[in-house]
Amino acid sequence: MLIIDQLAHGNAWRHHALIEKICLGLGGLGVVIGQPGWVTGTLVSCALMAAAVWGARIPFGFLLRVLCIPAGFVVLGALTFLFSVDANGIHFVASGVAAAFTLIGRSFAATVCVCFLALTTPATDLLCGMRRVGLPRDVAEIALLTYRFLFQIAETAATMHAAQAARLGHVTPMRRLRCLGMLVANLLPRAFERARHMEIGLAARNWNGELRVQASAVPVSWWRVAAIVWGWICVLWAGRVMQ
Repeated sequence: MLIIDQLAHGNAWRHHALIEKICLGLGGLGVVIGQPGWVTGTLVSCALMAAAVWGARIPFGFLLRVLCIPAGFVVLGALTFLFSVDANGIHFVASGVAAAFTLIGRSFAATVCVCFLALTTPATDLLCGMRRVGLPRDVAEIALLTYRFLFQIAETAATMHAAQAARLGHVTPMRRLRCLGMLVANLLPRAFERARHMEIGLAARNWNGELRVQASAVPVSWWRVAAIVWGWICVLWAGRVMQ
């Protein structure tokens, strides 16, 4: 099991109602979309990171590791606002600084919203919630099978990587690069093989096109929902004032 899924099943807010966590995650995303500017995005990011660390007890270091890769892509995208390339070379664009900060603030905040949901809510709970609001059964089953398949691919890649390291395949940078190429080349056939085995296993269990998962019914605290909505209204107002 991936550590993200372990935290989703074992965090302090695991038994909070799904609608409460959706109001936090998707509510913050709605605030970021509805109010342009980097100030609102920064407030949303800080609020959700504080909720994840102090409320759901997600380790702060792991949260930063989860966010660092998408944050890198965001920063690289923002650099396109700061520099222009023409026949005379590369030039710094001073007028693009505000647009770059806006892009970083809003994009990073949206990433934090999605990661907050992923770290506090298991995928089965999300799919069951989407089924209750009308998501087609076939779409939900494909999403659940894809989610399960990701674990199999990650497990296969980790096993292959450990086997290469045990055979001293990572001693030098060149051997490490060669082993990486071999891993990528062999991972796809193994992934298809595992997918085929999973399909055979489902057929042997008389799968009729629906995967039933157990989701605990948690009562909704409407006081928490109201507090979350009021908090996002305050963040939206503060973003407009400070912009």
